[in-house]
Amino acid sequence: MENILLQRFLSIDYLKSGTSVQKKAYHILRDNKVLERLDKYTPILAGTIPLDIDVEDSDLDIICYFPNPQAQEKEIKEMFSTATEFTSRISRLGDKECLIANFRIAGVRVEIFGQNLPVDQQMAVMHMLIEYKILQNYGADFKSQVRNLKIQGMKTEPAFAHLLKIEGEPYEGLLTYSI
Repeated sequence: MENILLQRFLSIDYLKSGTSVQKKAYHILRDNKVLERLDKYTPILAGTIPLDIDVEDSDLDIICYFPNPQAQEKEIKEMFSTATEFTSRISRLGDKECLIANFRIAGVRVEIFGQNLPVDQQMAVMHMLIEYKILQNYGADFKSQVRNLKIQGMKTEPAFAHLLKIEGEPYEGLLTYSI
């Protein structure tokens, strides 16, 4: 099921017929060839915009497979360092080193995140797939409640965990949630 669901997000074509924010995201990514430049790193647009739970100034989260984040940082700088507000850094998530690059295109924040894990095994993509299924199952009212919590400042996964009454750590709890 997860592989079939993942297929929905491998191309950004679904954004063309989405909300105004999704259409804008599609054009920004396409017109600036962002995903094409990252193609060898199997990029997937994840986060709130694909799920239509974005709020003002939500960013475009692009998840990549970076076999060697240190080496890929140089390439990412070459690709995007001329973009507005460009920054990059190497960090750690658990026991994995990761590369995080941030910049703006056409006023929209973009974050590229990658680590030495296939994209379908990275938390952001796994969360998005689970959240997509939850949103499909619980409908428009639930989506509205998530968005309202986000407007109040709550992060996405804690908002889902709160509404679903998931105990404990929300990021881990969401990964084990069963619909």
